[in-house]
Amino acid sequence: MRLETNRLIIREFVPEDWESVHRYASDPKVTRYTLWGPNTEEETKDYVAGMKAMQQKEPRTHYEWAVTRKTDGELIGGCGINVSGSNGEIGYCFHADHWGQGYASECAKAMLEFGFRQLGVHRIYATCRPENIGSERVMQKIGMQKEGYLREHMPTNKGGFANSWLYSILSHEYVPES
Repeated sequence: MRLETNRLIIREFVPEDWESVHRYASDPKVTRYTLWGPNTEEETKDYVAGMKAMQQKEPRTHYEWAVTRKTDGELIGGCGINVSGSNGEIGYCFHADHWGQGYASECAKAMLEFGFRQLGVHRIYATCRPENIGSERVMQKIGMQKEGYLREHMPTNKGGFANSWLYSILSHEYVPES
């Protein structure tokens, strides 16, 4: 599977991607607000192998992709949508060198399009840590509405539990770009 936006190619992971993924997945700045990381090389290799195995599942409910720039093919991040019933959860993570350039919003819009148009979900949601203002702005920019504050709802591999903002958008609220 492969999706394209104006500037990005969103494609399935391949085993050789692990080094590019590791460049951001091992960065404490990037993983500051994640439930995982910073990754060891082994953890990143296991992640990419897991994503490759996920591609073979039938029916497929988890879609995790590598995000590359069209201009040079550089893998700059990852994104995905995970489906459960009529709901989809999107997520994205980018190398810090590519923050603030609109890539996360562009990628997240592609996840909405894929979720609503190809997977037929009714509601797509996303969460972020309350301190992660950049991610919250992405959710707002793509038309999601804040639903609430989830208190200590997810355990982290860093010890303890994470609080999150919850945002969502419904299929009838979604307006694709023309």
